[in-house]
Amino acid sequence: MSISLDKLKALRKQAGHTDAPAAAAPAVVGAPPVAKPIQPESEVMPVSPDTSGNSPASADSSASRLAGAGMPAPLLQQPRQSTREASVFGWVENIQHKPRRAPDGNALRRLLATRNRAIAPVPRTERGPLDRDLPGTEIAPGLHLIEAFLPQPIPAQPLSLAFSKRPDESVQPRDMLFFDTETTGLAGGTGTRAFMIGAADWQRDATHGEGLRVRQLLMATLGAERAMLETFAGWLAPTTVLSSYNGRCYDAPLLKTRYRLARRGDPLSALDHVDLLFPTRRRYRGTWENCRLATIERQLLRIQREDDLPGSEAPAAWLDYLRGGSARNLRRVGEHNHQDVVTLAQLFLQLVRAEAE
Repeated sequence: MSISLDKLKALRKQAGHTDAPAAAAPAVVGAPPVAKPIQPESEVMPVSPDTSGNSPASADSSASRLAGAGMPAPLLQQPRQSTREASVFGWVENIQHKPRRAPDGNALRRLLATRNRAIAPVPRTERGPLDRDLPGTEIAPGLHLIEAFLPQPIPAQPLSLAFSKRPDESVQPRDMLFFDTETTGLAGGTGTRAFMIGAADWQRDATHGEGLRVRQLLMATLGAERAMLETFAGWLAPTTVLSSYNGRCYDAPLLKTRYRLARRGDPLSALDHVDLLFPTRRRYRGTWENCRLATIERQLLRIQREDDLPGSEAPAAWLDYLRGGSARNLRRVGEHNHQDVVTLAQLFLQLVRAEAE
């Protein structure tokens, strides 16, 4: 707390303390005499009577006598202050404000360097021109569609859902839609978005015959999200049955949130959803170290991935591409997502066969 000099003087004046004796005012004719303040007995210095016959009112003789007795002369020139007054104003006068610390330029430069390293793109390791090529066809500004077809026979009979504790229900193979998303994080909520949606379904192609059709939507810019959501909604029909691996708890709620934020109708809530994680856990829990999809692929379906990018590195690969980095790791994310939806179709058939046996 800082106190200005004028305010300090006003406080001292209210307390009856003056910095210097005021000049004598000119006498006014007819003015009443001004009464002098009476000092308390405790503040009056006793003066012994002068034995030499001099007047005791003489300030010089009093000062000389007190000086000879070892008493400092300034005590006669001003009255003593009370202990409380001296402590209060002495404390106020002795306040020494700490000077403002000058900004440390080196610390600021270190902070800026740390920030620049955090947002800087990953340094290039390859030589030659930067690889920015994305697979597929750009069907909207910043939205790429990647398609593939895997020839295989389509199940001829309806697929029973008894493995998911629905023994009286079955689904037509062509109504199944296996889907998986690649997102910017695992926290969920409004700050997490899906930058890739992969889907696989059984279809009959005019050229290749029966097989599994794989379609993937990839966002190359943040502004392509609305087009991606509209395209994915066009792949759904009232009879579509969704299938995923932990998608009921993560992928589907995330997409519903993105549809809501884009002010679009939610096309997922009205559809049936078969989550393969829970029947897989019931059947194979304790058989292997865990029930992750990669473990089920390797142990149950005998699928061995090569040069696969872990799902935990997918957000960094996409963000690096948005900052101007290479598209190599982003293409690996697409290959990872492609294998995920193909695995879901094979796992679904495996669970149906295991339940039938």
